[in-house]
Amino acid sequence: MRRGTEVEVRIEGLDRKGRGTGSVDGRAMAVRGGLPGQVVRARVTRRRRLEGYLVDVVERSPLEVDARCPHSGTCGGCAFQELAYAEQLSALREQVASAFSGVGLAIDVPEVLGCDPPFGYRNKMDFTFGAMRWVELDEPEGVARDFALGMHVPGRYDRVLDIRSCALHFEEADALLTSARDIAREHGLPPWHVVRHTGLLRHLVLRKGFGTGEIMVDLVTSEDAYAHVDRWAAAMLERHPEVTTLVQNVNTRLASIASGERERVIHGPGTITERIGDLAFTISANSFFQTNSRQAAVLFSIVSELAAPTGDEVVWDLYCGTGALSLAAARTAREVWGFELADSAVEDARANAALNGVKNAHFVAGDVLASVGEASSLAAPSPDLAIVDPPRAGLHPKVLSALLRLAPPRIVYVSCNVHGTAPQVAALVDEGGYTVERVQPVDMFPHTPHVECVVALRR
Repeated sequence: MRRGTEVEVRIEGLDRKGRGTGSVDGRAMAVRGGLPGQVVRARVTRRRRLEGYLVDVVERSPLEVDARCPHSGTCGGCAFQELAYAEQLSALREQVASAFSGVGLAIDVPEVLGCDPPFGYRNKMDFTFGAMRWVELDEPEGVARDFALGMHVPGRYDRVLDIRSCALHFEEADALLTSARDIAREHGLPPWHVVRHTGLLRHLVLRKGFGTGEIMVDLVTSEDAYAHVDRWAAAMLERHPEVTTLVQNVNTRLASIASGERERVIHGPGTITERIGDLAFTISANSFFQTNSRQAAVLFSIVSELAAPTGDEVVWDLYCGTGALSLAAARTAREVWGFELADSAVEDARANAALNGVKNAHFVAGDVLASVGEASSLAAPSPDLAIVDPPRAGLHPKVLSALLRLAPPRIVYVSCNVHGTAPQVAALVDEGGYTVERVQPVDMFPHTPHVECVVALRR
Protein backbone atom coordinates (compact mmCIF):
# COMPACT_ATOMS: atom_id res chain seq x y z
CA MET A 1 0.00 0.00 0.00
CA ARG A 2 1.62 3.25 -1.10
CA ARG A 3 1.83 6.46 0.88
CA GLY A 4 -0.93 8.79 -0.26
CA THR A 5 -3.34 5.93 -0.90
CA GLU A 6 -6.84 6.60 0.45
CA VAL A 7 -8.58 3.76 2.27
CA GLU A 8 -11.86 3.27 4.11
CA VAL A 9 -11.53 2.29 7.77
CA ARG A 10 -14.03 1.51 10.51
CA ILE A 11 -12.61 2.98 13.72
CA GLU A 12 -12.97 0.60 16.65
CA GLY A 13 -10.89 2.20 19.40
CA LEU A 14 -8.17 4.67 20.37
CA ASP A 15 -4.45 4.12 20.81
CA ARG A 16 -2.17 5.66 23.43
CA LYS A 17 -1.55 8.68 21.17
CA GLY A 18 -5.25 9.39 20.82
CA ARG A 19 -5.49 8.12 17.25
CA GLY A 20 -8.40 6.04 16.02
CA THR A 21 -7.59 2.38 15.43
CA GLY A 22 -9.09 -0.02 12.93
CA SER A 23 -7.97 -2.46 10.26
CA VAL A 24 -7.50 -2.55 6.48
CA ASP A 25 -7.22 -5.91 4.74
CA GLY A 26 -6.47 -7.55 8.07
CA ARG A 27 -3.74 -5.07 8.99
CA ALA A 28 -4.04 -2.73 11.99
CA MET A 29 -4.10 0.96 11.14
CA ALA A 30 -3.90 4.14 13.27
CA VAL A 31 -5.76 7.18 11.95
CA ARG A 32 -5.14 10.66 13.34
CA GLY A 33 -8.51 12.32 13.84
CA GLY A 34 -10.56 9.11 13.74
CA LEU A 35 -13.09 8.42 16.51
CA PRO A 36 -14.54 5.11 17.73
CA GLY A 37 -17.69 4.20 15.81
CA GLN A 38 -16.83 6.23 12.71
CA VAL A 39 -16.27 4.94 9.21
CA VAL A 40 -13.64 7.23 7.68
CA ARG A 41 -11.63 7.76 4.56
CA ALA A 42 -7.97 8.04 5.54
CA ARG A 43 -4.80 8.86 3.65
CA VAL A 44 -1.84 6.55 4.30
CA THR A 45 1.32 8.23 5.63
CA ARG A 46 3.28 5.14 6.75
CA ARG A 47 3.24 1.76 5.02
CA ARG A 48 5.02 -0.80 7.17
CA ARG A 49 3.08 0.00 10.31
CA LEU A 50 -0.05 1.44 8.76
CA GLU A 51 -0.70 5.02 9.82
CA GLY A 52 -2.65 7.84 8.26
CA TYR A 53 -4.83 10.86 8.84
CA LEU A 54 -8.52 11.58 8.46
CA VAL A 55 -9.62 12.89 5.06
CA ASP A 56 -13.37 12.57 5.41
CA VAL A 57 -16.00 11.01 7.68
CA VAL A 58 -18.08 8.51 5.70
CA GLU A 59 -20.30 7.56 8.64
CA ARG A 60 -20.61 9.52 11.90
CA SER A 61 -20.17 7.82 15.24
CA PRO A 62 -23.03 7.65 17.79
CA LEU A 63 -20.38 8.80 20.30
CA GLU A 64 -19.59 11.93 18.29
CA VAL A 65 -20.35 15.50 19.43
CA ASP A 66 -19.74 18.89 17.85
CA ALA A 67 -16.37 20.44 18.67
CA ARG A 68 -16.37 23.78 20.48
CA CYS A 69 -13.13 24.96 18.90
CA PRO A 70 -13.03 26.38 15.35
CA HIS A 71 -9.51 24.99 14.91
CA SER A 72 -10.35 21.41 15.92
CA GLY A 73 -8.89 18.97 13.43
CA THR A 74 -6.02 21.28 12.45
CA CYS A 75 -4.51 22.31 15.79
CA GLY A 76 -2.67 19.55 17.63
CA GLY A 77 -3.75 20.71 21.09
CA CYS A 78 -6.77 18.38 21.24
CA ALA A 79 -6.80 14.78 20.05
CA PHE A 80 -10.53 14.09 20.24
CA GLN A 81 -12.66 17.10 21.20
CA GLU A 82 -15.46 15.59 19.05
CA LEU A 83 -15.70 12.50 21.29
CA ALA A 84 -18.30 12.65 24.09
CA TYR A 85 -16.50 13.31 27.37
CA ALA A 86 -17.86 10.21 29.13
CA GLU A 87 -16.37 8.12 26.32
CA GLN A 88 -13.03 9.92 26.68
CA LEU A 89 -12.92 8.95 30.36
CA SER A 90 -13.81 5.35 29.49
CA ALA A 91 -10.98 5.25 26.92
CA LEU A 92 -8.50 6.66 29.43
CA ARG A 93 -9.50 4.02 31.99
CA GLU A 94 -8.97 1.32 29.36
CA GLN A 95 -5.55 2.79 28.60
CA VAL A 96 -4.51 2.57 32.28
CA ALA A 97 -5.83 -0.98 32.67
CA SER A 98 -4.07 -2.07 29.46
CA ALA A 99 -0.75 -0.57 30.59
CA PHE A 100 -0.77 -2.53 33.86
CA SER A 101 -2.09 -5.78 32.42
CA GLY A 102 0.60 -5.52 29.74
CA VAL A 103 3.30 -5.92 32.42
CA GLY A 104 1.50 -8.74 34.22
CA LEU A 105 -0.19 -6.73 36.98
CA ALA A 106 -3.83 -7.60 37.67
CA ILE A 107 -5.11 -4.31 39.04
CA ASP A 108 -8.69 -3.16 39.49
CA VAL A 109 -8.67 0.29 37.86
CA PRO A 110 -11.51 2.55 39.07
CA GLU A 111 -13.23 5.16 36.92
CA VAL A 112 -11.12 8.14 35.92
CA LEU A 113 -11.87 11.25 37.95
CA GLY A 114 -13.11 13.68 35.32
CA CYS A 115 -12.75 17.45 35.07
CA ASP A 116 -15.91 19.51 35.57
CA PRO A 117 -16.25 21.37 33.27
CA PRO A 118 -13.86 19.82 30.74
CA PHE A 119 -13.30 23.18 28.99
CA GLY A 120 -11.56 26.39 30.02
CA TYR A 121 -9.31 24.47 32.39
CA ARG A 122 -5.78 25.44 31.34
CA ASN A 123 -4.12 28.05 33.58
CA LYS A 124 -1.15 28.34 31.20
CA MET A 125 -0.87 28.54 27.41
CA ASP A 126 2.30 28.87 25.33
CA PHE A 127 1.69 30.37 21.89
CA THR A 128 4.29 30.68 19.12
CA PHE A 129 4.92 33.63 16.81
CA GLY A 130 5.80 32.55 13.28
CA ALA A 131 6.65 34.15 9.93
CA MET A 132 5.35 31.08 8.05
CA ARG A 133 1.62 30.82 8.62
CA TRP A 134 -0.46 27.71 8.01
CA VAL A 135 -3.61 28.67 6.10
CA GLU A 136 -6.75 26.67 6.89
CA LEU A 137 -9.09 25.51 4.13
CA ASP A 138 -11.97 27.76 5.19
CA GLU A 139 -9.88 30.95 5.32
CA PRO A 140 -10.41 33.60 2.60
CA GLU A 141 -8.03 33.81 -0.34
CA GLY A 142 -5.22 36.31 -0.02
CA VAL A 143 -4.90 36.05 3.75
CA ALA A 144 -1.48 37.22 4.99
CA ARG A 145 0.96 34.34 5.28
CA ASP A 146 3.90 36.14 6.90
CA PHE A 147 2.55 36.52 10.47
CA ALA A 148 0.91 34.05 12.83
CA LEU A 149 0.44 33.69 16.56
CA GLY A 150 -0.78 30.32 17.68
CA MET A 151 0.24 26.67 17.67
CA HIS A 152 2.51 24.56 15.48
CA VAL A 153 0.58 22.35 13.09
CA PRO A 154 1.17 18.66 13.95
CA GLY A 155 4.14 17.32 12.01
CA ARG A 156 5.24 20.77 10.79
CA TYR A 157 7.95 22.49 12.82
CA ASP A 158 7.94 25.44 10.43
CA ARG A 159 4.22 26.25 10.12
CA VAL A 160 2.19 28.08 12.77
CA LEU A 161 -1.59 27.97 12.86
CA ASP A 162 -3.02 31.41 13.69
CA ILE A 163 -5.24 30.76 16.72
CA ARG A 164 -8.21 33.07 17.20
CA SER A 165 -9.85 31.22 20.09
CA CYS A 166 -9.25 28.13 22.20
CA ALA A 167 -11.81 26.15 24.19
CA LEU A 168 -9.24 24.89 26.70
CA HIS A 169 -7.55 27.96 28.12
CA PHE A 170 -8.82 30.37 30.76
CA GLU A 171 -11.62 32.80 29.93
CA GLU A 172 -9.57 35.98 29.43
CA ALA A 173 -6.95 34.36 27.20
CA ASP A 174 -8.77 34.80 23.87
CA ALA A 175 -8.87 38.58 24.23
CA LEU A 176 -5.24 38.73 25.39
CA LEU A 177 -4.17 36.63 22.42
CA THR A 178 -6.02 38.87 19.97
CA SER A 179 -4.56 42.06 21.45
CA ALA A 180 -1.02 40.64 21.48
CA ARG A 181 -1.30 39.86 17.77
CA ASP A 182 -2.97 43.16 16.80
CA ILE A 183 -0.53 45.34 18.73
CA ALA A 184 2.48 43.50 17.34
CA ARG A 185 1.23 44.06 13.79
CA GLU A 186 0.32 47.70 14.46
CA HIS A 187 3.85 48.34 15.72
CA GLY A 188 5.49 46.41 12.89
CA LEU A 189 7.22 43.91 15.18
CA PRO A 190 8.50 40.97 13.11
CA PRO A 191 7.73 37.38 14.16
CA TRP A 192 10.46 34.75 14.41
CA HIS A 193 11.34 32.99 11.16
CA VAL A 194 12.28 29.46 12.19
CA VAL A 195 14.26 28.79 8.98
CA ARG A 196 16.10 32.09 8.58
CA HIS A 197 16.47 32.68 12.35
CA THR A 198 15.35 36.27 12.07
CA GLY A 199 12.63 38.30 13.76
CA LEU A 200 11.94 39.60 17.27
CA LEU A 201 8.80 37.90 18.61
CA ARG A 202 9.12 34.23 19.57
CA HIS A 203 6.50 33.20 22.15
CA LEU A 204 3.58 34.55 24.14
CA VAL A 205 2.93 32.75 27.44
CA LEU A 206 -0.29 33.49 29.33
CA ARG A 207 -0.89 32.34 32.91
CA LYS A 208 -3.69 32.80 35.42
CA GLY A 209 -4.16 31.97 39.07
CA PHE A 210 -7.64 30.45 39.13
CA GLY A 211 -7.82 30.87 42.90
CA THR A 212 -6.75 34.53 42.87
CA GLY A 213 -7.63 35.88 39.42
CA GLU A 214 -4.09 37.17 38.90
CA ILE A 215 -2.87 37.15 35.27
CA MET A 216 0.65 37.08 33.80
CA VAL A 217 1.70 37.97 30.27
CA ASP A 218 5.19 36.74 29.32
CA LEU A 219 6.63 37.89 25.97
CA VAL A 220 9.61 35.86 24.76
CA THR A 221 11.85 37.69 22.27
CA SER A 222 15.05 36.96 20.37
CA GLU A 223 16.83 40.08 21.67
CA ASP A 224 16.35 42.81 24.29
CA ALA A 225 14.87 45.49 21.96
CA TYR A 226 13.61 47.32 25.05
CA ALA A 227 12.11 50.31 23.22
CA HIS A 228 9.98 48.11 20.93
CA VAL A 229 8.96 45.72 23.72
CA ASP A 230 8.05 48.56 26.11
CA ARG A 231 5.74 50.16 23.54
CA TRP A 232 4.05 46.79 22.96
CA ALA A 233 3.74 46.25 26.72
CA ALA A 234 2.26 49.71 27.34
CA ALA A 235 -0.41 49.10 24.70
CA MET A 236 -1.23 45.66 26.15
CA LEU A 237 -1.61 47.08 29.66
CA GLU A 238 -3.78 49.93 28.42
CA ARG A 239 -6.15 47.48 26.76
CA HIS A 240 -6.03 44.93 29.57
CA PRO A 241 -5.86 46.44 33.06
CA GLU A 242 -6.71 42.97 34.41
CA VAL A 243 -3.09 41.91 33.73
CA THR A 244 -1.33 41.96 37.10
CA THR A 245 2.21 41.34 35.85
CA LEU A 246 4.02 41.48 32.51
CA VAL A 247 7.53 40.17 31.88
CA GLN A 248 9.96 39.76 29.00
CA ASN A 249 12.17 36.72 28.54
CA VAL A 250 15.02 36.88 26.03
CA ASN A 251 15.90 33.66 24.21
CA THR A 252 18.84 34.19 21.84
CA ARG A 253 19.28 30.46 21.16
CA LEU A 254 17.95 28.66 18.11
CA ALA A 255 15.94 26.20 20.19
CA SER A 256 12.25 27.08 20.15
CA ILE A 257 11.56 27.16 23.88
CA ALA A 258 9.38 29.63 25.74
CA SER A 259 11.99 30.66 28.29
CA GLY A 260 15.12 32.75 28.12
CA GLU A 261 18.62 33.33 29.40
CA ARG A 262 17.45 36.51 31.09
CA GLU A 263 14.18 37.95 32.30
CA ARG A 264 12.95 41.51 32.77
CA VAL A 265 9.91 42.50 34.81
CA ILE A 266 8.06 45.32 33.04
CA HIS A 267 4.92 45.54 35.18
CA GLY A 268 3.86 44.17 38.54
CA PRO A 269 5.80 41.78 40.80
CA GLY A 270 6.93 39.36 38.07
CA THR A 271 4.93 36.53 39.64
CA ILE A 272 1.35 35.50 40.20
CA THR A 273 -0.14 33.60 43.12
CA GLU A 274 -2.30 30.50 42.79
CA ARG A 275 -4.40 29.21 45.66
CA ILE A 276 -5.44 25.57 45.79
CA GLY A 277 -7.35 24.53 48.86
CA ASP A 278 -5.63 26.07 51.86
CA LEU A 279 -2.23 26.32 50.13
CA ALA A 280 -0.87 29.30 48.17
CA PHE A 281 1.82 29.07 45.50
CA THR A 282 3.98 31.79 43.97
CA ILE A 283 4.45 31.16 40.23
CA SER A 284 7.14 32.88 38.19
CA ALA A 285 7.31 33.01 34.39
CA ASN A 286 9.50 29.92 34.13
CA SER A 287 8.04 27.95 37.05
CA PHE A 288 6.52 24.54 36.53
CA PHE A 289 3.05 24.23 38.00
CA GLN A 290 0.14 21.91 37.30
CA THR A 291 -1.60 23.28 34.20
CA ASN A 292 -5.11 22.43 35.42
CA SER A 293 -5.75 24.17 38.73
CA ARG A 294 -9.18 22.59 39.23
CA GLN A 295 -7.86 19.08 38.83
CA ALA A 296 -4.67 19.89 40.74
CA ALA A 297 -6.90 20.24 43.82
CA VAL A 298 -8.29 16.77 43.10
CA LEU A 299 -4.80 15.34 42.52
CA PHE A 300 -3.39 16.85 45.73
CA SER A 301 -6.35 15.46 47.66
CA ILE A 302 -5.83 11.95 46.25
CA VAL A 303 -2.08 12.01 46.98
CA SER A 304 -2.71 13.26 50.52
CA GLU A 305 -5.33 10.55 51.04
CA LEU A 306 -3.06 7.77 49.80
CA ALA A 307 0.05 9.10 51.55
CA ALA A 308 -1.96 9.67 54.76
CA PRO A 309 0.95 10.59 57.08
CA THR A 310 -0.23 10.58 60.70
CA GLY A 311 2.30 12.92 62.30
CA ASP A 312 5.38 10.79 62.88
CA GLU A 313 6.45 9.89 59.33
CA VAL A 314 9.40 11.20 57.38
CA VAL A 315 8.42 11.81 53.76
CA TRP A 316 10.81 12.11 50.81
CA ASP A 317 9.40 13.84 47.75
CA LEU A 318 11.52 12.95 44.72
CA TYR A 319 11.21 15.36 41.78
CA CYS A 320 9.41 17.79 44.07
CA GLY A 321 9.27 20.69 41.59
CA THR A 322 7.98 23.83 43.28
CA GLY A 323 6.94 21.83 46.35
CA ALA A 324 3.19 21.38 45.85
CA LEU A 325 3.01 17.74 46.98
CA SER A 326 5.66 18.33 49.66
CA LEU A 327 3.60 21.11 51.24
CA ALA A 328 0.42 19.02 51.07
CA ALA A 329 2.20 16.16 52.88
CA ALA A 330 3.91 18.46 55.40
CA ARG A 331 0.60 19.31 57.03
CA THR A 332 0.38 15.87 58.66
CA ALA A 333 3.97 14.49 58.44
CA ARG A 334 6.80 14.92 60.94
CA GLU A 335 9.03 16.32 58.23
CA VAL A 336 9.32 16.33 54.45
CA TRP A 337 12.45 16.35 52.29
CA GLY A 338 12.03 17.44 48.69
CA PHE A 339 14.64 16.71 46.00
CA GLU A 340 14.71 18.53 42.65
CA LEU A 341 17.23 19.19 39.88
CA ALA A 342 16.21 22.75 38.91
CA ASP A 343 17.61 25.41 41.24
CA SER A 344 14.83 27.83 40.30
CA ALA A 345 12.17 25.27 41.24
CA VAL A 346 13.81 24.70 44.63
CA GLU A 347 13.90 28.45 45.25
CA ASP A 348 10.17 28.55 44.43
CA ALA A 349 9.55 25.58 46.75
CA ARG A 350 11.31 27.29 49.64
CA ALA A 351 9.40 30.51 48.94
CA ASN A 352 6.12 28.57 48.86
CA ALA A 353 6.93 26.90 52.18
CA ALA A 354 7.57 30.32 53.73
CA LEU A 355 4.41 31.74 52.13
CA ASN A 356 2.33 28.98 53.76
CA GLY A 357 4.15 29.04 57.09
CA VAL A 358 5.42 25.48 56.62
CA LYS A 359 8.57 24.90 58.69
CA ASN A 360 8.95 21.12 58.50
CA ALA A 361 9.71 20.94 54.76
CA HIS A 362 13.32 20.97 53.52
CA PHE A 363 14.35 21.21 49.87
CA VAL A 364 17.55 19.96 48.24
CA ALA A 365 18.73 21.21 44.84
CA GLY A 366 20.65 18.91 42.52
CA ASP A 367 20.43 15.70 40.52
CA VAL A 368 17.86 13.51 42.25
CA LEU A 369 20.03 10.38 42.18
CA ALA A 370 23.05 12.18 43.61
CA SER A 371 20.93 14.05 46.16
CA VAL A 372 19.26 10.88 47.41
CA GLY A 373 22.68 9.25 47.72
CA GLU A 374 23.99 12.20 49.73
CA ALA A 375 20.87 12.59 51.87
CA SER A 376 22.51 10.99 54.90
CA SER A 377 25.19 13.66 54.88
CA LEU A 378 22.41 16.27 54.80
CA ALA A 379 20.96 14.86 58.04
CA ALA A 380 17.86 13.63 56.21
CA PRO A 381 16.29 10.72 58.14
CA SER A 382 15.39 7.59 56.21
CA PRO A 383 11.92 7.89 54.69
CA ASP A 384 8.83 6.12 55.92
CA LEU A 385 7.13 7.22 52.71
CA ALA A 386 8.47 8.24 49.31
CA ILE A 387 6.41 10.36 46.92
CA VAL A 388 7.76 10.20 43.38
CA ASP A 389 6.47 12.46 40.61
CA PRO A 390 9.05 12.13 37.82
CA PRO A 391 9.12 13.73 34.35
CA ARG A 392 7.13 12.12 31.56
CA ALA A 393 9.91 9.63 30.78
CA GLY A 394 9.54 8.17 34.28
CA LEU A 395 12.17 7.35 36.88
CA HIS A 396 15.74 7.13 35.62
CA PRO A 397 16.78 3.45 35.90
CA LYS A 398 19.46 4.37 38.45
CA VAL A 399 16.91 6.29 40.53
CA LEU A 400 14.62 3.24 40.42
CA SER A 401 17.53 1.08 41.62
CA ALA A 402 18.29 3.58 44.39
CA LEU A 403 14.63 3.54 45.42
CA LEU A 404 14.70 -0.26 45.61
CA ARG A 405 17.81 -0.09 47.82
CA LEU A 406 16.26 2.63 49.96
CA ALA A 407 13.18 0.40 50.40
CA PRO A 408 10.78 2.85 52.07
CA PRO A 409 7.81 1.05 53.64
CA ARG A 410 5.40 2.95 51.39
CA ILE A 411 5.58 4.68 47.98
CA VAL A 412 3.09 6.95 46.26
CA TYR A 413 3.97 7.17 42.57
CA VAL A 414 2.41 10.05 40.60
CA SER A 415 2.70 9.61 36.84
CA CYS A 416 1.61 11.50 33.73
CA ASN A 417 2.70 8.58 31.51
CA VAL A 418 1.18 5.32 32.66
CA HIS A 419 2.89 3.36 29.86
CA GLY A 420 6.28 4.38 31.25
CA THR A 421 5.16 3.92 34.84
CA ALA A 422 3.66 0.42 34.60
CA PRO A 423 6.98 -1.42 34.01
CA GLN A 424 8.54 0.48 36.93
CA VAL A 425 5.64 -0.40 39.22
CA ALA A 426 6.08 -4.03 38.11
CA ALA A 427 9.78 -3.82 39.08
CA LEU A 428 8.86 -2.48 42.52
CA VAL A 429 6.47 -5.41 42.95
CA ASP A 430 8.76 -8.13 41.57
CA GLU A 431 12.12 -6.92 42.89
CA GLY A 432 11.18 -4.81 45.89
CA GLY A 433 8.43 -6.88 47.47
CA TYR A 434 5.80 -4.16 47.15
CA THR A 435 2.07 -4.65 46.77
CA VAL A 436 -0.12 -2.26 44.80
CA GLU A 437 -2.76 -1.08 47.25
CA ARG A 438 -4.64 1.30 44.99
CA VAL A 439 -4.55 3.00 41.60
CA GLN A 440 -6.48 6.19 40.87
CA PRO A 441 -6.42 7.86 37.44
CA VAL A 442 -7.24 11.57 37.15
CA ASP A 443 -8.02 13.42 33.92
CA MET A 444 -5.79 16.50 34.05
CA PHE A 445 -6.01 17.22 30.30
CA PRO A 446 -9.50 16.63 28.85
CA HIS A 447 -9.69 16.02 25.08
CA THR A 448 -6.16 14.61 25.00
CA PRO A 449 -4.86 11.03 25.43
CA HIS A 450 -2.84 12.00 28.52
CA VAL A 451 -3.96 10.72 31.92
CA GLU A 452 -2.44 11.30 35.36
CA CYS A 453 -2.25 8.20 37.55
CA VAL A 454 -1.58 7.85 41.28
CA VAL A 455 -0.31 4.46 42.49
CA ALA A 456 -0.04 3.57 46.18
CA LEU A 457 2.40 0.75 47.08
CA ARG A 458 3.25 -0.88 50.39
CA ARG A 459 6.32 -3.05 51.07
